[in-house]
Amino acid sequence: MFNKILIANRGEIACRVIKTAKKMGIETVAVYSDADAQALHVQMADEAIHIGPPAANQSYIVIDKIMDAIKQSGAQAVHPGYGFLSENAKFAEALEAAGVAFVGPPKGAIEKMGDKITSKKIAQEAGVSTVPGYMGLIEDADEAVKISNEIGYPVMLKASAGGGGKGMRIAWNDEEAREGFQSSKNEAANSFGDDRIFIEKFVTQPRHIEIQVLCDAHGNGIYLGERECSIQRRNQKVVEEAPSPFLDEATRKAMGEQSVALAQAVGYTSAGTVEFIVDGDKNFYFLEMNTRLQVEHPVTELITGVDLVEQMIRVANGEKLTITQDDVKLTGWAIENRLYAEDPYRGFLPSIGRLTRYRPPMEIAAGPLLTNDKWQGDAPAGDTAVRNDTGVYEGGEISMYYDPMIAKLCTWAPTRAEAIERMRVALDSFEVEGIGHNLPFLSAVMDHPIFVEGNMTTAFIAEQYPDGFDGVELPEAELRRIAAATAAMHRVGEIRRTRVSGRMDNHERKVGTAWNVALQGQSFDVEIQADPKGATVTFDDGTALRVAGDWTPGDQLAEMTIDDAPLVFKVGKISGGFRVRARGADMKVHVRNPRQAGLARLMPEKLPPDTSKMLLCPMPGLVVKIDVEVGDEVQEGQNLCTIEAMKMENILRAEKKGKVSKVNAAAGDSLAVDDVIIEFE
Repeated sequence: MFNKILIANRGEIACRVIKTAKKMGIETVAVYSDADAQALHVQMADEAIHIGPPAANQSYIVIDKIMDAIKQSGAQAVHPGYGFLSENAKFAEALEAAGVAFVGPPKGAIEKMGDKITSKKIAQEAGVSTVPGYMGLIEDADEAVKISNEIGYPVMLKASAGGGGKGMRIAWNDEEAREGFQSSKNEAANSFGDDRIFIEKFVTQPRHIEIQVLCDAHGNGIYLGERECSIQRRNQKVVEEAPSPFLDEATRKAMGEQSVALAQAVGYTSAGTVEFIVDGDKNFYFLEMNTRLQVEHPVTELITGVDLVEQMIRVANGEKLTITQDDVKLTGWAIENRLYAEDPYRGFLPSIGRLTRYRPPMEIAAGPLLTNDKWQGDAPAGDTAVRNDTGVYEGGEISMYYDPMIAKLCTWAPTRAEAIERMRVALDSFEVEGIGHNLPFLSAVMDHPIFVEGNMTTAFIAEQYPDGFDGVELPEAELRRIAAATAAMHRVGEIRRTRVSGRMDNHERKVGTAWNVALQGQSFDVEIQADPKGATVTFDDGTALRVAGDWTPGDQLAEMTIDDAPLVFKVGKISGGFRVRARGADMKVHVRNPRQAGLARLMPEKLPPDTSKMLLCPMPGLVVKIDVEVGDEVQEGQNLCTIEAMKMENILRAEKKGKVSKVNAAAGDSLAVDDVIIEFE
């Protein structure tokens, strides 16, 4: 076995590989850019080597710099993680020439299957059904428009060397095809150093389901079930689960066997993923093969008990698989939510800054049990697991130079319903402050009827949130639970305030039993009767809820029980009440005595400032170009400027007709959130 492995990556996947390597007794080497000098993967590794400036195209994807780091460290093998150089055949070739093991497939397999155009041709020759499209290289935007018309709109423009949603655009007409072609080329060049683009038919209402395969260099290959990855935004997966709630055993077997056959046809070794589009009749169509470890691999590990990183290392070391297809059992259900540094209230635009608070839920080890690659039985009935794969820590910085993913929160349970409920509680328990993040949106998805029923497609987010995400209106039953909890919490705070020393004589503060709780446009009059074990909160309609918990003023996470049912939410103090975040809702909860409540109803509502005649920067980023000048008349939907952030180009368009009165930025400027870019008359 190897003595030392270099991880040619950063962030959570580098940390993930380090964990398994340490478990195997293998020393690890991290590489880092200027921006990552204090990163978690650097702290976890046995040694770390600096490789250059923050931009990935000057550090993490420069082969010569990685090769120098290998030489300095004496590493015998390299794990590439995902992204960056993980699917770069030239990198695999350079390692082979240097006598260093690549923890991944041979360069020939990468060339054949890692390139989306080539892989589709191979699949077609093998008789695999593929999505209609144009597999040749496209020279310019005019040719892209012509091909798009021949295929028929809508079409998908995709980077040949792409992945992770980068370099992908959906076009519904000629103008979008022309714009999408150039943006896709730019993103592909910046992210992968390869700007080749191809076009395929965009199949509406599809499911995205993928098969995990594992092959060794001795002719053995197995599949480890499927992952449902249909909930996507901007072609990037947000929620994944295993198994799929849609597939039956016959379809699963057919997809798995076809995936293994395709992998073995190109001499594939290591872990890989074959992706399919599946229609409503369970017909499946080959999309591509990812010749690397997938971001969402933890859900497969949780239902199979197989450590995929360990298997990749063992295969790279020339070992045979000790697991046969008959050994693979899918036990229970696993769900993964990707926590991103992006603001759902601003159209999911990237958010950067310092993590002033980062407190994931406690990890719980459970799930299928596997020892020495042989099944030892399943987890106890009713047991659950929580797993959080991350590459950040409290006080760390979320950089503008890399992908905005902060963590991957996973839950496992014997059934899908239990795994979803465990995820709901875990999301409500996850504390993140200092940046915008998508925790509220993930919570909303977990409660959405379509997701709960398992009937989602890749159009789920676009269809269910067509105007973006602006929070959740909780049902009255949940509002009552929160009202009861916050009323009891407010009473605790009032009692503490009565005990403050140094009060003036004849100014004794008394805590009453009658309160009014106002939240999300509703108002509840309640009476509180407390005892040493908790409090009973009675509403004016006679409904009573029993509240228990050990929350004390200053705690930022409230873990309560309401009539013995758990209630977890994040809480902050505001004037006259609390800021509460739970189940996708972010609300102000005001707890007042009857006199205060009556006066509050008379107060006028404070209106926000008028920014209707301004174009505000929606996220921190770099101005790529300004498309208008002072005096220009703009039409609704017209391009105003392009902002680059987190390796993505974002085109800002006019929301209505207007005339430009002032331009406050130019190409190359760095902007913060809400900086005024353009003003209108």
